[in-house]
Amino acid sequence: MKKIGIKDIALRANVSTAIVSYVMNGTRNVKPETKERVLKVIEEFNYRPNAIAQSLKSRRTNTIGVIAEDITVFNTPEIIDGINDYAEQHDMHILLTNLRLQKKVGYNYADTASYQKHAQNAVSDLVSNQVEGIVYIGVHPRDLTGLIHTNDKPIVYTYCYAQNECSIQYNDEQASYDAIQYLVSKGHSRIAVISGLMDSIPSRLRFNGYYKALTEFQLYFDPQFIKVGDWGGESGYQLLGELMELPDPPTAILVMNDLMAAGALRAAAERGISVPRDLSVVGFDNREFSAYLNPRITTMDLPLHDMGILAMKALCNRISGNEETIEEPPLCKLIERDSVAGPRTSIK
Repeated sequence: MKKIGIKDIALRANVSTAIVSYVMNGTRNVKPETKERVLKVIEEFNYRPNAIAQSLKSRRTNTIGVIAEDITVFNTPEIIDGINDYAEQHDMHILLTNLRLQKKVGYNYADTASYQKHAQNAVSDLVSNQVEGIVYIGVHPRDLTGLIHTNDKPIVYTYCYAQNECSIQYNDEQASYDAIQYLVSKGHSRIAVISGLMDSIPSRLRFNGYYKALTEFQLYFDPQFIKVGDWGGESGYQLLGELMELPDPPTAILVMNDLMAAGALRAAAERGISVPRDLSVVGFDNREFSAYLNPRITTMDLPLHDMGILAMKALCNRISGNEETIEEPPLCKLIERDSVAGPRTSIK
């Protein structure tokens, strides 16, 4: 069977090959009736242009490289889905590389040499495949300045950042503030916090939001209510116990991730403390399991899909030479479930 080409489309539509090219690429205005005729013929023949030939002629590939540090980490799939959403809407192609860093390097974020080797190899592979730019998705919000070099290809970071480069993050501080505001609206004034490691950017920003809310709502800041965990469930379990041993314990707790919140729920149950009747708990991240615990955890949902879309939008701006400022960081959303109620007079 003869392969259909642009000349066949032009002949059937009774137009020049230039007109067919204009319609397909949107490079010039074409009379509506002519455009409709050409598109009808294209659909009739189910014509698909040769992408390689087009890229050689236009010097554009419409292909974006995406480097995920590890697609098994909870934040990454939804960000990738946002990237693909934008790509589909703008007729772009994605080349995805999974570095699998958690399995290869683990959680030793200070081991930059190992990270750099894997990341730089991925960049080189993508550049050799003629990508026009790169979106880099981190497993943890941290500074990656100097980690990789892109040979002048535009790059946008998300869920991590590099100095003097574009990065798309969500608003951690506002999310924490909103969580405290929600607890205050339920009548709580003695609100504790279980944070992640304080050398972590999210922990610091979320603590800032916590402190800002206490100040604005004129609540007493009690240093005993500040507990620092390690993001793991066991630390949530242990620290909930320490908070409940205080002479006048809190009536509500903001826990900076759902894994620690799950540990806190287990500790509360073993102590005979009913959540939310005796103690209210708000988590963070909206991990899938948080909807299946008993009680189901009220938590802050991260705008991961929006981050993927905004990362692509920012990258495309840079590819086209447009340094347009991206709008404010997307906001987290409170997912209200069963772990929050008004305070009781006494927990003891």
